[in-house]
Amino acid sequence: MAKTREGRVASATIVDVAKAAGVSKTTVSDALRGGGRVSEETRRLVLDVAASLGYSINRSARSLRTATTGAIGLYIPQVLVRSEHYLSFVYGAVNEAAQRDYDVTLIVAGNRERAAHVPHVDGLVLIDPVDGDETLDRLMATGLMTVSSEHFPGGREPSGVVWSDHAAQAIDLLDHLSAEGATAPALIASTTVSEWSLNIRNAYVDWCTARSITPVIVESPFGASPEDLRRTATELLQAHPATDALVAAGDGVAAAVAPAITATGLRIGTDFLLASCVDSQANEALHPPITSVDARGGDAGAACVRLLIDLLEDVVEPGTSIELPLLRHTRASTLRSAN
Repeated sequence: MAKTREGRVASATIVDVAKAAGVSKTTVSDALRGGGRVSEETRRLVLDVAASLGYSINRSARSLRTATTGAIGLYIPQVLVRSEHYLSFVYGAVNEAAQRDYDVTLIVAGNRERAAHVPHVDGLVLIDPVDGDETLDRLMATGLMTVSSEHFPGGREPSGVVWSDHAAQAIDLLDHLSAEGATAPALIASTTVSEWSLNIRNAYVDWCTARSITPVIVESPFGASPEDLRRTATELLQAHPATDALVAAGDGVAAAVAPAITATGLRIGTDFLLASCVDSQANEALHPPITSVDARGGDAGAACVRLLIDLLEDVVEPGTSIELPLLRHTRASTLRSAN
């Protein structure tokens, strides 16, 4: 145990118990509250170590926990419901919550009549916060502990964040296209104002500027129909015939626009390169399959729930930020050298 500046021995903390028992803080928390997937042997070890160190659970925190709902809220903007990536996020969140003995309440953007309603949950997970979302603003005003997947646009921060470096992944994707011979890549960006969409757009513009390439950006709203996306791609290629590669920012966009590209007579993977910032089963199944960034939706959902529960149980401090690394799946749609 540590000493205070006055020389007194400080009370043991959950960190002290974890170090002495040789387990994680989360395991200590689960063992002390009798939850989680902790073996009886480990539980006894943690209890014995806690007793030997004189560790006692903070009474106020314990009182709050015993009065909790045992549920966390997962907020999903209505526009995201059709996305494969975000459905994977939900599954990952629900599975992780179940392992920690928490239920999940799905919260979808409601009507104005419920504007004052406070969800009956212990904390909230927010998926890709979007600027101007009134429901999101209301949830943030409840005072509940919150964890977001990606930072808020504009600098506002929740209790914890799980984020990925989408700008670096976009640059990696563009570097790969350049290495495969692309000289004029275009971007189909999202109209949504989120940290994710802004980072991809800004990374693309910076990459083009550094190489004296004129950026070509068209926008498409999240959840646009395949017909609208194909029309967008067709108009882009007609207006900018020198375009020899296309990066699709949103989930499902690349697979939707592929037929529009081939309809012009271009062969994807040889005459024209196509890549996506979000992977999907459709991207993998298409012929040729589409090079994509694996945004790890399921892992992101699980990580957000893990962080939220750790915050609720005083395992980590508010303000914790966790990076989730991403990776690129390189496929035939961009491998001109192999085709």
